[in-house]
Amino acid sequence: MATLNRKLRVLLIGKGGREHALAWKLRQSPRVEHVFVVPGNAGTARDLMNVSSINHPATDNYDLLVKTAQDLRIGLVVVGPDSAIVGGIAEYFWQAQIPCFAPSKAAAEIEGSKSFAKDFMLRHGIPTAEYKTFTDFHAARAYVESIEHRFVIKADGLAAGKGVIIPSTKGEAIRALTDIMVNQHFGTAGSTVVIEEFLEGQEVSVSTLSDGTTTVTLPVGQDHKRIHVGDKGPNTGGMGVYAPVPAATPELLQRIKTEILRPTFEGLRREDREFVGLLFTGIMLTPTGPKVLEYNARFGDPETQSLMPLLGPEVDLAEVMLACIERRLHEVEITVRTGYACNVVVAAEGYPGQYRTGDVVQFSSVPTGWWSRLQPNYQQLKMTNTFGANCLIFHAGTKLVGDEVVTSGGRVFTVVGLGETLLEAAAKAYEGVRSINFPGMYYRKDIAHRALKATE
Repeated sequence: MATLNRKLRVLLIGKGGREHALAWKLRQSPRVEHVFVVPGNAGTARDLMNVSSINHPATDNYDLLVKTAQDLRIGLVVVGPDSAIVGGIAEYFWQAQIPCFAPSKAAAEIEGSKSFAKDFMLRHGIPTAEYKTFTDFHAARAYVESIEHRFVIKADGLAAGKGVIIPSTKGEAIRALTDIMVNQHFGTAGSTVVIEEFLEGQEVSVSTLSDGTTTVTLPVGQDHKRIHVGDKGPNTGGMGVYAPVPAATPELLQRIKTEILRPTFEGLRREDREFVGLLFTGIMLTPTGPKVLEYNARFGDPETQSLMPLLGPEVDLAEVMLACIERRLHEVEITVRTGYACNVVVAAEGYPGQYRTGDVVQFSSVPTGWWSRLQPNYQQLKMTNTFGANCLIFHAGTKLVGDEVVTSGGRVFTVVGLGETLLEAAAKAYEGVRSINFPGMYYRKDIAHRALKATE
């Protein structure tokens, strides 16, 4: 067990809005001396006291990352990206006796292979859509041509949240299969595809901390996967999340825990894949009950950007992560604030396809009471109260060029609004979005539309 009064140096791997949000919460821990983010972004490079970015030469070189952790005397490693977790990065740190908050490679296969996940659910009686798995393009095409009901095509492996296609016509479905299996649009991730029935209902994101035995479920969120207003257009990594979800009543959440979460964690244990970390479960609330859409073996993005501000101010995230690692999560109390968090992703022109980069970001003044590190004298304002009480701006696809923030990714910022009501939280988020400007910036203007419409 870690010594409770020992100061921790944390290595946080990743460069998105998720990692900026995790760094924001981790640095609030009285136990944390410094958070090093590899490779980080413009926000983690300059926005938070006791947080810095490391321009690591090869974040996919796990041996080199271990050496970096040893040189920095790291006491806790936190891994954000799916590729590193599925690639088994946790084992590298454990072999070096460095605590790492990430599941094992065996446990992470539940995200790394959709066909494995579907077969796992079938073995353990976990409700999910009917499906078939294909490794041959011609067989997949023949199946698509033979069915009349709506269906979804999923690349088996990791595809940055873009490997799920919901075709509206048979022609569109065949083109999708051709892109995935023949043209290898997602590389080897598309050598196998899962074709499953289309589920009607509301999708929710359920994030659960686990030490292998004890589990704690965080507020349920709802993402907006499609790029355009009204849930139109291709899938993305996520364009905005609000939490908690009013539709996820205590009764429904108990059903999700009983029918989905408990058999998932127990099934992983029985198959010698004990899950230690955070499991993200995408669930469709169908007329016949909740059904699993997908598992992710890590914090969601942009779910995390709404979850971190909802955790109580007394929640020590570093201690929570160590409690999971040390199999003592039952000793830790995790409180949640009242109210809502709503986030809006600001993307670059062209996303989720080929997007533009290299644009300088301009920031206007933000309302009184907001925290912003976007002022000329930011070096003098180095982090006393983090962000303001109403809004947080988390960087994602950004980098520093001199003193300027420049776009470098498809999803550029996540702006989070907080409020006593969902309407108030959404309004704060959009007010924050309007303080950001760069050529071609794009965002959905209807985040939380389902829940807000239900309250009209």
